[in-house]
Amino acid sequence: MRSLVLAGLAATLLWLHGWASASVPERIGPTHPLPDFPSASPESVGLSSQGLQAATTVLQAYIDTGDIPGAVAAVVRDGHLVYHEALGWRDVESRAPMTPDALFRIYSMTRPITSMGVLLLAEDGVLEVNEPVRRFLPDFAHLPVLADPAVPDPQAVRPRVGEITLAHLLTHTSGIGSRSSALYRAHDVHGWDRTLEEVVHRLTTLPLFEDPGTRYRYGMHAEVLGRVVEVATGVSYEAFLTERILGPLGMDDTGFAVTAERAHRLVPVHRADGEGRLRRHPMEEVPVTGDRTLRSAGVGLVSTAADILRFSRALLEEGPTGRLTLLEEGPASRVPLLAREGRERMLANAVPDALFPLGERGYWRGSGWSLGGMAVALDPEAYTHPISLGTAWWDGSVGTRFWVDPTENLIIVVMSQVSPASGGGFREAFKGAVMEAVVESREESGR
Repeated sequence: MRSLVLAGLAATLLWLHGWASASVPERIGPTHPLPDFPSASPESVGLSSQGLQAATTVLQAYIDTGDIPGAVAAVVRDGHLVYHEALGWRDVESRAPMTPDALFRIYSMTRPITSMGVLLLAEDGVLEVNEPVRRFLPDFAHLPVLADPAVPDPQAVRPRVGEITLAHLLTHTSGIGSRSSALYRAHDVHGWDRTLEEVVHRLTTLPLFEDPGTRYRYGMHAEVLGRVVEVATGVSYEAFLTERILGPLGMDDTGFAVTAERAHRLVPVHRADGEGRLRRHPMEEVPVTGDRTLRSAGVGLVSTAADILRFSRALLEEGPTGRLTLLEEGPASRVPLLAREGRERMLANAVPDALFPLGERGYWRGSGWSLGGMAVALDPEAYTHPISLGTAWWDGSVGTRFWVDPTENLIIVVMSQVSPASGGGFREAFKGAVMEAVVESREESGR
């Protein structure tokens, strides 16, 4: 509700100040252009400059009230960058201003990147998404199931029914639990001082929470997928990611470690103190500016808003509306990073109807989950902010989120670093304001 109120208030304020009048010149384009994105005025791609100014006002309101320290946000439509803003503070304590190239811990937004890697290997014929995990990781062959998932006693188990497939891992329906579950914490499964192989091995010493394919349970599936990639390719997960995804997409600022030369760009996580003032807050010991052993395929990456745009652009196919996908430079031709089927798998729900709803509260009642490691909006009415049917999106534990909207051919990214990640609802409010700025709907125009 707060997000809608703020969005409406901002739009009203802009109108009262005359910003929405026809005499206002069109906005030239984003404040911070990117060399690999063509810039355009919002009006040239069916958006309103005044509407995007309202989105800035909404975001600034959350900074002014101390919900978030600052943010970087960006909007791409029809492959054109129309909005890229850096607002507020990178660090509220030092009063260092936010910059467009700020580095953010993206936590669970690592998962879609890992999923893309698995789908690339499927296109290569190295693996099939419906084959058993045990082909690559034999320890998964005989995992039992907890007799009662509500009582995580690893001694009280029963035989498993059914194989665990890669598709189960991609859709969080394998029976594996969350790294924050009591069972995994009690047995110290996820540790930054271990290799990916060691983490996955620890996981296989414990039972599943339920039979594969019987329930959606958000968990450590991407860690297992990262290890599958290592076994299937014979190279480290980090090396595979760099060679097959980060390098080809130009995601040069995305990785597991922040070098000393780039450390000044890293945004500290913030949290309100007892008096409501934002302070630096160590979420956990994740030494991203130093060396660490675990290259976590689920929660480990640091990135920028621009790099998330580059990743998102690779998911939208070319078409008559001018839709663009980032293409690799080949010796004689340009080809998509993912073929059409791979892009569709990244964006479309893949959870069977029998497992719905994925959750009982909020957007979970109206969401599916794709093979691409993202939520998919199947019932926009279940969301508290405007969203198109079929929009794929996901977020991170400290205030990052992105949306890929095939219907409107629209990409929206907003990133901050705050705990709790909700930041008072700033992400939903910004998204709602951007959707209000859409004056030419692709769905309504049939383009």
